[in-house]
Amino acid sequence: MENLTVQTQPRPLSTRRRWAALAVLLFPVLLVSVDNTVLSFAVPAISAALQPTGNQLLWIIDIYPLVLAGLLVPMGSLGDRIGRRKLLLTGAVGFALVSGVAAFATDASQLIAARVLLGFFGAMLMPATLSLLRNIFEDPTERRTAIAIWAAAFSGGAVLGPIIGGILLEHFWWGSVFFLAVPMLLPLLIGGLILLPESKDPNPGKVDPISILLVIMTLLPFVYGIKSISSGPWFIPVIALVLSVVCGVVFVRRQLGQPTPMLDVRLFTNRIFSGALVINLIGVFSLVGFIYFVSQHLQLISGLTPFEAGVWMTPGLVLTMVFGLLAVRFAKRFGASNVMIAGLVLSALAYGIVVFAGSTGNDNWLLVAFCILGLGVGMSETLSNDLVISEVPAAKAGAASAISETAYEIGSVLGTAVLGTILNGIYAVTLQVPSSLSPAQAEAATQTLSGAHTVAGELDGTTSVTLLEAAAHSFDQGVLVTASLAALLALVAAIVVFRVVKPVAR
Repeated sequence: MENLTVQTQPRPLSTRRRWAALAVLLFPVLLVSVDNTVLSFAVPAISAALQPTGNQLLWIIDIYPLVLAGLLVPMGSLGDRIGRRKLLLTGAVGFALVSGVAAFATDASQLIAARVLLGFFGAMLMPATLSLLRNIFEDPTERRTAIAIWAAAFSGGAVLGPIIGGILLEHFWWGSVFFLAVPMLLPLLIGGLILLPESKDPNPGKVDPISILLVIMTLLPFVYGIKSISSGPWFIPVIALVLSVVCGVVFVRRQLGQPTPMLDVRLFTNRIFSGALVINLIGVFSLVGFIYFVSQHLQLISGLTPFEAGVWMTPGLVLTMVFGLLAVRFAKRFGASNVMIAGLVLSALAYGIVVFAGSTGNDNWLLVAFCILGLGVGMSETLSNDLVISEVPAAKAGAASAISETAYEIGSVLGTAVLGTILNGIYAVTLQVPSSLSPAQAEAATQTLSGAHTVAGELDGTTSVTLLEAAAHSFDQGVLVTASLAALLALVAAIVVFRVVKPVAR
């Protein structure tokens, strides 16, 4: 066993090569981050071109992180078994190729299918990057700095996505935004082959198809149940949520009964590990939920172009990146737990400002809120990611990284699934359409805010203005409710850190 460990674990790298390897690992992070942010800003263009229903629009956004979340743990375990570098490079090639396919989708169903494949290959990327970092940087201080840079790159991609995507959307069709992933493939492949060491778990859990199916059947019905609460018969979401709980329980029992489980659920007995996962989930939930509604508000209500909306959001995203890096220094002086609590309280404050901004109708307050949210997310997410992978042995880094990324992606899914569903439901219920609209026009207008704008383009001046004003009012009413909910969840996460993580954190 000793020889096996020597063969499968990477040898220590020189300082220069460690940081060069980190630079290579930033490319897949940018790849996924740019793809996520660009799509949010392309929602109005996609809605106009493909005419999706409200649920289809949510699925276009959510199916990628949902598939990603369902496969992160299996892919993390697969990387532990076959090699994390090999899995990373395979995922990068697949992700870039499917991005090109997604660009030419001709209807909502095709785009949803392409997003499924993007989720499949994306699941190979993210746990591999964090697990490789865990094995490359053995010194805790170096590792925390490396993870801060990793998180900053994620925010950096979020900055670049809206700006570059905005330029593309103003000059080309909506599918052009997917080509942003392709130029990142070549340096990742070349640098990955030259600089990244291969690493494996000497005693990995087996790849268990039944467990993989149980993970997916836990997550998919859960999100579907949430999405269908506001439409259709009441018993459908109930059945979906019950199925989700049952599959989740069976999954946990199956892992506990195996000597080498696909996912060591006993990791969750570690209070720091579990508390950090909650912070991950809620932090991303808040950020993605904000981007979902503000990207539509800026373009469809405030009348900004995609590029202008991207520039508008840049300060907040830059602050996320900067304070993700500063969090390492803050943690040394004030303690990681205290910094995370401060970050979560700032996130709650940001959403409180959104509620205030909704009552004033002033976009400047939204900008202030997003900047504060950037501060909070940057401070809390960097340190929570470090806590997750620091609490496990290096050999289990793939599984721990996969769990951390699963929490991240579930937060991303729920950010649009929960907040988006509530927002769409309030919008549909409160929207008072002009009586002169046909049933088909009324249905289209109540599906999405973009749908109301499409219908307004078919109407005479007075009726069009009336519909647009009513749609803007209903949309902002939904935002007030979702902002209040997000603020409450951020405060709950702060309490979790204070009561659960801080007392046992080292």
